[in-house]
Amino acid sequence: MSSGRRLGLGAGAVVGVLAVIFGLVVGASALGSFASTSGGQIAVVRNGGPFDNHRIRQIVNPASSRTYVGLYSSMHNYPAQQRYYTITSVAGEGDRGKVDVVTTPSKDGVSMGIEGTFYFTLNLDHNVLRRFDDKFGTRKFPLASKGGKLYYAWSGDDGWSAFLGAIIRPVIDNDLREQINNFTCADLVSSCALVQMGANQQAGAQTALNAASSNGNIQAVQNAINKSLATDLNDNLGGPFLENLRFTLARVTLPENVQGAVNSAQAAFARITEAQARVAEAKAEAEANRQRQSGYAQCPACAKIDELKAIPSNVTTYAPGAEVAVTAGK
Repeated sequence: MSSGRRLGLGAGAVVGVLAVIFGLVVGASALGSFASTSGGQIAVVRNGGPFDNHRIRQIVNPASSRTYVGLYSSMHNYPAQQRYYTITSVAGEGDRGKVDVVTTPSKDGVSMGIEGTFYFTLNLDHNVLRRFDDKFGTRKFPLASKGGKLYYAWSGDDGWSAFLGAIIRPVIDNDLREQINNFTCADLVSSCALVQMGANQQAGAQTALNAASSNGNIQAVQNAINKSLATDLNDNLGGPFLENLRFTLARVTLPENVQGAVNSAQAAFARITEAQARVAEAKAEAEANRQRQSGYAQCPACAKIDELKAIPSNVTTYAPGAEVAVTAGK
């Protein structure tokens, strides 16, 4: 066999191998160009080929079947069902993964700790979702619980939490501050009246009144937040990207020093109440004695009769005077 023929066969083998490799790559890419979504996800698909643009190609609805999304396209998966964002003092149960309370002053300057949960759903209208992905799906957000690491909003739960923390949380905080500033400490936490007015009977009466109204005031705060959140989020996000908004105000707390003062005032009030009860009891007993003495003055025999009735059953002889003696019968 001539050297030219051998070179030809070698070149053909190389071309064949390259063709097989190319076929495998194209085949793998073709298989990867099909995707589906789960029941709780909706996907924004962006072009991603080497000779393609990176514009939005299509939207894949929740619970889709295998759908052709193009070669090298990227899938931006977003939550399609109700989600929530929790602010709580219980470490590990909130979105920030640590003790997390919104601290804001009341109308009378008392620092209040606010805890609650924000419920919402992502607007799944395709045109709105395209705008959302253009605005928030093309940049990263820091996640505090992961040391400020940057995530895309569509990068799983961490990415979604990073987006909520960076974009949604400031709006919630601002709304809470605005609404809490319309109420005094005692309006929201009835025991504040004990500190502000002193541990006395008047404070106790005021506390009872505030206790009856504080729940209503908390409901008023919650309702006001729910009315303002939709408008504020639309303004800050630049569109109606979130809907079915609802904030549940779970708890209003006081700083440790204020709560300590409340506890001391409550203890003092309890001691005063106990002392007042003892005084009232003594007064009642004195009045009863006065009434008995008045009755005995009008009926001396009644005094003797009551005296005899008061003799314990185990007494065998009773001799109050020389002329009187009582001996128990056999």
